[in-house]
Amino acid sequence: MLGRGACRALLPAVLSVALRKQPSGFARRSSISEVLCRRMSPALPKPSGLYTIMADPWQECMDYAVILARQAGEMIREALKNEMDVMIKSSPADLVTVTDQKVEKMLMSSIKEKYPCHSFIGEESVAAGEKTVFTEQPTWVIDPIDGTTNFVHRFPFVAVSIGFLVNKEMEFGIVYSCVEDKMYTGRKGKGAFCNGQKLQVSQQEDITKSLLVTELGSSRKPETLRIVLSNMEKLCSIPIHGIRSVGTAAVNMCLVATGGADAYYEMGIHCWDMAGAGIIVTEAGGVLMDVTGGPFDLMSRRIIAANSITLAKRIAKEIEIIPLQRDDES
Repeated sequence: MLGRGACRALLPAVLSVALRKQPSGFARRSSISEVLCRRMSPALPKPSGLYTIMADPWQECMDYAVILARQAGEMIREALKNEMDVMIKSSPADLVTVTDQKVEKMLMSSIKEKYPCHSFIGEESVAAGEKTVFTEQPTWVIDPIDGTTNFVHRFPFVAVSIGFLVNKEMEFGIVYSCVEDKMYTGRKGKGAFCNGQKLQVSQQEDITKSLLVTELGSSRKPETLRIVLSNMEKLCSIPIHGIRSVGTAAVNMCLVATGGADAYYEMGIHCWDMAGAGIIVTEAGGVLMDVTGGPFDLMSRRIIAANSITLAKRIAKEIEIIPLQRDDES
């Protein structure tokens, strides 16, 4: 058996051989990260030699995302100590700060440097005018501060959300509730965890004994508010045990994954609010559904995340739909 030192010595030669085995479409000098990210790209040939060395290239991406989420959390916690410059986006309740922009820039630049051929969707980039382009390429969907209004008011539920999708399917998600110092993670086929503890949704399928989470949302249009409040009234009148709001979609969904809440529903949010936490819910045994009762669509701007199909469909039965422009149509 080769010792550790011998393995290190042989690694450059092994990688050199692997890279020489790539199809002619690959440049000889491609970095390892470039070769790896091409593996799942439908538009490019799939390498064979190097892939045998790393059977799960997305785990490396996830490990890196956790490191970056912690760094982002440190930036947010430090910013909470200082005065904030607050700006308004789509409504007086849709806020953004310089910290949102700084955190997203750090996350995007760090990931792009390491994985230059991956695609990206970021909340503040879209707010600045970029189009939401969602393809089958490996795609990072980032919300630098989910709960900006909480952040502005120093209400202690603020999260960094990072979702990673390949072929439009969630591979992993990271939600770091940085004031609480809770790191939620979910990896396709490998479960969901909070600070290393495995998560499991509740088993409560009786809606009359359920606790739900939702939000009023950032829209202040009278008709939208009427529908939001009417939906809450209808659900409460079933009756249910109650409705809670913590001010961040990602954390709301993670609360479903922990079993602390039985379901979450909302309309008017965006793909970056759901991409990180979605797989955390499903890996904890929960389900994602459209508010119509149909299949979940990340670009639709609406969701039911529940402990079971039974509860999700019961909620969908009560909900009046808010007309919304899709994220991929903006």
